[in-house]
Amino acid sequence: MEVENEQIYNVNPTELDHLSDTPFSGEEENGGSEEIKTEINGNWIAATSINEAKINARAKRRLRKNSSRDSGRGDSVSDNGDALKSGVTAPTSPKGKFLDRRSRSGKGRGLPKKGGAGGKGVWGTPGQVYDVEEVDIKDPNYDDDQENCVYETVVPPLDERAFDKTLTPMLQEYFEHGDTNEVAEMLRDLNLGEMKYSVPVLAVSLSLEGKASHREMTSKLLSDLCGTVVSTSDVEKSFDRLLKELPELMLDSPRAPQLVGQFIARAVGDGILCSTYIDSYKGTVDCVQARAALDRATVLLSMKKGGKRIDSVWGSGGGQQSVKHLVKEIDMLLKEYLLSGDVSEAERCLQELEVPHFHHELVYEAIVMVLESTGETTLKMMLDLLKSLWTSTVITLDQMKRGYERVYREIPDINLDVPHSYSMLERFVEECFQAGIISKPLRDLCPSRGRKRFVSEGDGGRLKLESY
Repeated sequence: MEVENEQIYNVNPTELDHLSDTPFSGEEENGGSEEIKTEINGNWIAATSINEAKINARAKRRLRKNSSRDSGRGDSVSDNGDALKSGVTAPTSPKGKFLDRRSRSGKGRGLPKKGGAGGKGVWGTPGQVYDVEEVDIKDPNYDDDQENCVYETVVPPLDERAFDKTLTPMLQEYFEHGDTNEVAEMLRDLNLGEMKYSVPVLAVSLSLEGKASHREMTSKLLSDLCGTVVSTSDVEKSFDRLLKELPELMLDSPRAPQLVGQFIARAVGDGILCSTYIDSYKGTVDCVQARAALDRATVLLSMKKGGKRIDSVWGSGGGQQSVKHLVKEIDMLLKEYLLSGDVSEAERCLQELEVPHFHHELVYEAIVMVLESTGETTLKMMLDLLKSLWTSTVITLDQMKRGYERVYREIPDINLDVPHSYSMLERFVEECFQAGIISKPLRDLCPSRGRKRFVSEGDGGRLKLESY
């Protein structure tokens, strides 16, 4: 029996594959009990043994065919054809064969490789401290100067395109906060290289398109940057370039020659530009715009010798000025208007003050001048001025209302110096209402002085009942 079983298991599987897949012959299907034997390689083997070998071979083929699919789903077939339970990996499946991290040589204690210091993105075991790596003298790439090298952060110099892209937002932000120290620190972090002289050029070009307060801030910035970021030679070079580019600057700012001349005069007054700078251009200027700028600077510097300060060349605009100074400027503006009668000039001067929140002062001063005047000229001129400022929306409704309300509150004190102020105020307010400057509710708020009249001298001081 042992010899027979041994012969059965030594049968070549390829020969079994070519056998008929029908496990029983026709006689066995009919219930025959006679055992049938088959000769294989000269050996007679019982048919039942051959059928068992076929079944095992067929199960193995099915296992090899579906191992990759069934190994990931939890169920597979064992060597005996029995289904394995979920979670148990068949020994012959690729999952159990290739994904096993244990040593395939059968050695080791099952510990992680390299003590846990291996793997992708791992720099060593936890807590490991690396010492300074010593240079190997025998290294063929060894250089004697390596030990004496000093490594520093190098900032590449800015080209013209990167210069404009970097500094333009910086200067526009400076016009908002006005901190020159912050701009100086940001410029020190940049490698300007040979573009240092372009800093004043860009600052002046941007301020020409802005307000008077922006030009004043630009002059302060140039004064603070000179000696720290730029030198006096850089300032001179920048103004040379501005004088050459005046024809192009006039396309965006028609008043560029006069403004550049004022910048030159202010720079000379602040000491960042040599006093002989203008004299060096005498007889050598062919450009009409450059000559006009230099003439403007010469006039302003000659006024300085007469006692006028150059630091006020940009006027007194912006909310940084004191209220007392603004009141004085508005009073001078109205007096000059009464002498010249130029409404557009008065409107331009008011806008250059850059104090839209303080326009109610002009309304108040204009009405007071009307009350203190003795003729009709002042009343008509002030009426025309207020109408023009109201139509052009330079003075808003809120500022106009505040100016009239201030006069209404202070009319009792004004009447002490001007006896006919009540009647004059009523007349002026009515004409302003007819011109569409003020509204009807604001006109109705105008105070009127009550007049007390006696009936007659012999009535004993009785007052007349009717009100006049």
